[in-house]
Amino acid sequence: MDRLSNTVRPYAWGSTTLIPELLGVAPTGEPQAEMWMGAHPGAPSGTDRGSLREIIDADPVRELGRPALDAFGPRLPFLLKLLAAGAPLSLQVHPDRSQAQAGFAAEEAAGIPLDAAHRNYKDDNHKPELVCALTPFDGLCGFRPPVEAADFIAALDVDSLKPYVDLLHAHPEEAALREVLTAVLSADPEEMAHTVAEAAAAAKRLGGPYAPFAAIAHHFPGDPGVIAAMLLNHVRLQPGEALFLGAGVPHAYLGGLAVEIMANSDNVLRCGLTPKHVDIHELLRVVRFEAGDPGVLRPEPAPSGEELYATPIDEFRLSRFVRPQGAAPVDLTLPTPQILLATAGRPKAGALTLAPGESVFLPAGEKAELSGTGTVFRATVAV
Repeated sequence: MDRLSNTVRPYAWGSTTLIPELLGVAPTGEPQAEMWMGAHPGAPSGTDRGSLREIIDADPVRELGRPALDAFGPRLPFLLKLLAAGAPLSLQVHPDRSQAQAGFAAEEAAGIPLDAAHRNYKDDNHKPELVCALTPFDGLCGFRPPVEAADFIAALDVDSLKPYVDLLHAHPEEAALREVLTAVLSADPEEMAHTVAEAAAAAKRLGGPYAPFAAIAHHFPGDPGVIAAMLLNHVRLQPGEALFLGAGVPHAYLGGLAVEIMANSDNVLRCGLTPKHVDIHELLRVVRFEAGDPGVLRPEPAPSGEELYATPIDEFRLSRFVRPQGAAPVDLTLPTPQILLATAGRPKAGALTLAPGESVFLPAGEKAELSGTGTVFRATVAV
């Protein structure tokens, strides 16, 4: 078992307080957006034996176990994070595996550098993800039904938005959502900036369900993503609730502290709320124009006290233990690699006591017990 030392990424959208509050340290005044736990080459966790990536590379069978190695090759297939949003993240979607493989191969063949600003595919993997709230957590997830989106936008009473309202009423679901998103992202920038300004003023005046969109416009004045965001479901997760984001589902995180887990990929196609590259053609190829409920997940209890967040993919499996005073120890032994993250109390993994924000890596087959009081998230693979 290895205690992990983890990198905190200072992205501009990060909260200055949420991660320090969890860790019980003084804020630095700088944004602290994400704490990464895993073997991602961008910021692998450290241990007393070297980086987690180095440890796995040296003996993948020992560290990952045969089931994970056979399924995913000699790498940890997930990345676990603490995510602390103080401002909205970009509106985005992720490709499925076949789209990622095709897109990556095409950009490699075209000789586009991996670090090019207009590069869409950094690797050939998909990027499903799960976000679980530690504080009230706001986000956007999936499309509203077109008629509901039309009514929501119409209530702003902005003349330049009325053609979008008409499109949302006039077509079948998929065509309506596709046409409106295409029109919004393709509009003349100056005209769209004026439309966004009017819509933002109306949203601020109306308040209530419009308040999140007024806040988005405050951070991204004139950005067409503000109007695109109004096509999506707004969700407020309470602590312990989660969202699963599959391929092609447009989403954005707006604010709050959460545990996030994802397949090991950097593939993101942006729809707006960003100064970064937006490839409209590729985006429209990847987005799934399907309306529906965002599907808030609540953990499924088990006799051991482990609560599972069920998802339909194999690269990761997230669960948590909420341990009251006097709870019996739990056997943690699995044939797969796992990372344990404490978020409350002072539980113990084996002989290691974990304060909030501290984490450990357990190699496949490592024998250990969870004891003590507090909350622990467990990340592993589902094979």
